[in-house]
Amino acid sequence: MAVRALRGAITCEHDTRQDIETRTQRLVTEMLARNAIDHDDLIFVLFTATEDLTAMFPAAAVRSIGLGDVPLLCARELSVEGGMPRTIRVLMLVETDRPRSGLRHVYLEGAHSLRDDLPGDP
Repeated sequence: MAVRALRGAITCEHDTRQDIETRTQRLVTEMLARNAIDHDDLIFVLFTATEDLTAMFPAAAVRSIGLGDVPLLCARELSVEGGMPRTIRVLMLVETDRPRSGLRHVYLEGAHSLRDDLPGDP
């Protein structure tokens, strides 16, 4: 098994606990499913959120989907002029047999335009 990094992002409609929770759970669930990553394959998950998302920590949102024992960390995304608002980004470190080129990075909602250079859906 190799250690690989898996990326993803999603935008939120509103800065509410419900929207942040629902969208973060959707993103992480999709990242795991598309890459056949099991719970025990997760090493850690880093979340960043833009400064306009303050209602909830994205890491707290995924504890309720069974990731409470996985090391989770939140950080503030850099505030760059012209950057995409209300965005949550995820970096997962995982153990997998997949080659780097076989990873399926997940960008949902408005975030799909962030990294169209990365492997995605076939």
